[in-house]
Parts: sequence; C-alpha cells; structure tokens
Amino acid sequence: MESGPFSLRDSGAGHLPDRPTAIDRGGTAPEEIGYRGPAACAAAGITYRQLDYWARTGLVEPSVRPAYGSGTQRLYSFRDVVVLKIVKRFLDTGVSLQNIRAAVRHLRERGFSDLERMTLMSDGATVYECTSPDEVHDLLQGGQGVFGIAVGVVWRDVQSALSQLHGERIDTGETLIGHHPEDELATRRRNRAV
Repeated sequence: MESGPFSLRDSGAGHLPDRPTAIDRGGTAPEEIGYRGPAACAAAGITYRQLDYWARTGLVEPSVRPAYGSGTQRLYSFRDVVVLKIVKRFLDTGVSLQNIRAAVRHLRERGFSDLERMTLMSDGATVYECTSPDEVHDLLQGGQGVFGIAVGVVWRDVQSALSQLHGERIDTGETLIGHHPEDELATRRRNRAV
C-alpha cells in the first residue's frame, strides 16, 4: 500500500479481516453476534426506511443474513453497523453516492485493526484514507480535506450503543440481552426499599 493519503477510488488494497474485538456478551465472541434491523438502526442513527433502502440497493447489505422474502429478518454484524454509521455521516455532509459506494467497498476489504486506526477525509469530490496524523495534516495542507471521520471514534460509538441493545447468536438464534445501566440502578433502588 502506498504511503500518504490516497483516493479510495484508486485503492486496490485487499486485506483479510482480523478477528473483531467489538463486544463481549458473556463469553460469546463478537463475530458470533448479529443485530436485527431495529438495533442496527438505533446504533447507526438511521431510520429503518434508510436501512431497508440501502440493503435493497446494495449500498450496505447485511453480511450475516440477508432477507429472503416476506417475514425473514436481516442480521447485521458489528462491522456492518459501523459502516452504516459512516455512510450516514457521509450522506449528512453531502458526499456523492458514487464516492460512498467506493468507500464502503474499501472499508469491507480492510481488516478490523485497520479500521480502528483509519480516518476518512473528503473534499466533497473524493474520499481519502489517512492512517496517521501526518497524512491528515498533509491532506489539509494541500487544501483538499474538508471534513474527516475518525473511524475509531465511530467504532467506539457503535460499540457503546450495541452493548445496550439486544443481539442474536448467529449459530443458535438465541437473543442476547443488552446491558442497561439504568436497569441496575432500578434494581438497587428496589433492593434498598425492601
């Protein structure tokens, strides 16, 4: 891979995904957890209509389980939800759909550890990947960068949101209950009242 910022359109870097370290649900490995549409929407900050449209048009398809006709539920991985949130941020800032599609393809090719260290920058016409502060600085000095998305920050936001939402074991379909701190507080209050 060439050093310095580069256009995602020109990037052909193909990396195999590393093992994710996103969420620990009582011994269930993060890659064994999927999230239904409503949980994915809540964590990514999008509407169900957006989620459905993006899946039907192939912008962001669920990697765990697509919908197979009426009554089936799509199942999204942690990584899918991170990509959903990044797509939302790109759309909110006016990046073209063509560039967003290129960025999504690029993000899908990258390993998990690569994603946490990545910053995506855009001048509105092109999306660039930067993996160091020097690359971000060089891009800004060239007058090209208008905004950036620190993928590691998005990663942590999604991780926090999903930890409070229900997930599903991919192999068994068992529902994994999210951790709700307010539930613990209510339990402590009830115990004190008794």
